[in-house]
Amino acid sequence: MLSRGSLRRSRGVTMLEVLIAIVILTIGLLGVAGMQAQMQNAEVEAYQRAQAIVLLQDMVDRINANRRNAANYVTGTPLGTASDIDCSAPATVAERDQCAWDASLRGAAETAGGAQLGAMNGARGCISNPVAVMPRQVIVAVAWQGNSPTAAPGGTNCGQGEFGADDKFRRAMVASVVIGCLQNDPATGNCVTP
Repeated sequence: MLSRGSLRRSRGVTMLEVLIAIVILTIGLLGVAGMQAQMQNAEVEAYQRAQAIVLLQDMVDRINANRRNAANYVTGTPLGTASDIDCSAPATVAERDQCAWDASLRGAAETAGGAQLGAMNGARGCISNPVAVMPRQVIVAVAWQGNSPTAAPGGTNCGQGEFGADDKFRRAMVASVVIGCLQNDPATGNCVTP
């Protein structure tokens, strides 16, 4: 037979047990909320990386389509900023391609209230020729600002110093375009681009 004291103790949970359960549940929910914020940041970074790949491939395709003039695509300053190209009346195919790419980098396709938004924060595009004697090779790079610091990217200086002094917020994607030599000039031995 149970006494009155043992009956009271066995009927329910105490207030202390309820408080401990609430504290444990709260800590778990805070962990889930923190993980949700990290997942959101990773999703934005992945979206920007996907947009960079699309823009990078766009310019690589444009250069491949105009192989004879690959050297004309080289830019002095990064596109997506106050670049040195005149888009009011582009004269060549390379200039038209650069103007279209510049507009894409600035986010001309995505606007809100008249402002160009773009898919990436501060997108920059650079086209360089690493070896001046080989105009058949150009390096195409897209750089943008990430949301959180990480290691500074190597392989390109596109956008360097524009997203913080230590470049830990800079992200970059790089592609090399090499135009093959199908025939040589018999007199000089130099490549003749078909």
